[in-house]
Amino acid sequence: MAKAEKIKARTFATKNGLSQSIRTQMITLLNQQLADTLDLFSQTKHAHWNVKGEEFYQLHKMFDEHAACAEEWADLLAERAVMLGGYATGTVRMSAAASTLAEFPTTITNSMEYVAATVDCWAAYANSTREAIDTADEAGDASTADLFTEVSRQADMNLWFQEAHLQAR
Repeated sequence: MAKAEKIKARTFATKNGLSQSIRTQMITLLNQQLADTLDLFSQTKHAHWNVKGEEFYQLHKMFDEHAACAEEWADLLAERAVMLGGYATGTVRMSAAASTLAEFPTTITNSMEYVAATVDCWAAYANSTREAIDTADEAGDASTADLFTEVSRQADMNLWFQEAHLQAR
């Protein structure tokens, strides 16, 4: 995660039993995932607002439900960073500067192009979340690894729902 180093972990005193080193590493990791999660949320909402075509209603609803998942995860990730004595870096500008996700295409017009764009975004996010599970586990922070596992399960399901629209063609 090249961009993870760009987000400097700001810390506060805590009696959390994890070492300062592990907490700093996890705060950095959580803030990186927070940036990607907020970007995932905004890109999915963008698809929700702009999708058109014969599958409009179904996709409009699905994108909204998936965006709601990302919004919930952002809160969980930010709060975990703060629980570890960190500072959550979650403004729109902070997230945009730190996100590792590709920009959503602005030239697409039909509904399946919107699905394909969200699939790319969700696949990248799901993959980075799995990497975050491994990183947290290797660092010895089972609680953060568990949080990432919770996010990963639903991200994979949402990705599956999106991909199913493309696989039938």
